Amino acid sequence: MATLYHHPLSPFCRKVRIFAAEKSIPVALEADAPWARRPEFLALNAAGAVPVWVEDDGTTIPESSAICEFLEEIVPQPMLIGDDAQQRAESRRLAAWFDIKFYDEVTRYVHGERLLKRLRREGEPNSAAIRAGRQNLVTHLAYIGWLTDHRNWLAGDDFSVADIAAAAQLSVLDYLGEVKWEEAPEAKDWYQRIKSRPTFRAILADVLPGFSPPAHYADLDF
Repeated sequence: MATLYHHPLSPFCRKVRIFAAEKSIPVALEADAPWARRPEFLALNAAGAVPVWVEDDGTTIPESSAICEFLEEIVPQPMLIGDDAQQRAESRRLAAWFDIKFYDEVTRYVHGERLLKRLRREGEPNSAAIRAGRQNLVTHLAYIGWLTDHRNWLAGDDFSVADIAAAAQLSVLDYLGEVKWEEAPEAKDWYQRIKSRPTFRAILADVLPGFSPPAHYADLDF
């Protein structure tokens, strides 16, 4: 069985966990605090970041997109990146949108200031950064609403890595009670469908000591 070095409230680790679960790939979870910069962990990934996927034979793959591409290659079904060139391009485009743009404009500010700064003992949260992230979240939720108004799932007819990447980011924000779902009904309907998937149950069961999620977090009928 492969091992995933992860942090339970890392959106990128959650992305890999959901992706692997959708493909029914068993994986042992090894929690790590990458900011501790343990020599053993740095030997796996010199960048000092989670997630890191380690196969039984020692093959080591860091970075969520690289891991998902690897899993898609070794277990092709169900297809989560796309069955033709156009679909693969769109699912990758949107996955990158949430991995990079959404993270840089929303998660990095809110999750970083409210959670990571405390875990790293880096002082008080920057309230201006949190406000900026919250404002940016409104725009991104509207984009999710627009996509789901025109498509069955974010990248098209089928559930894909785009949905997984977006849900992973939103799940950590929702854990912190930062998503005003009542103001984004289309995005809420989409996220509710994802929360109902069996592969999301382990994510909803995560609890980080000292940080309790709101009551609606694991509620499928939130």
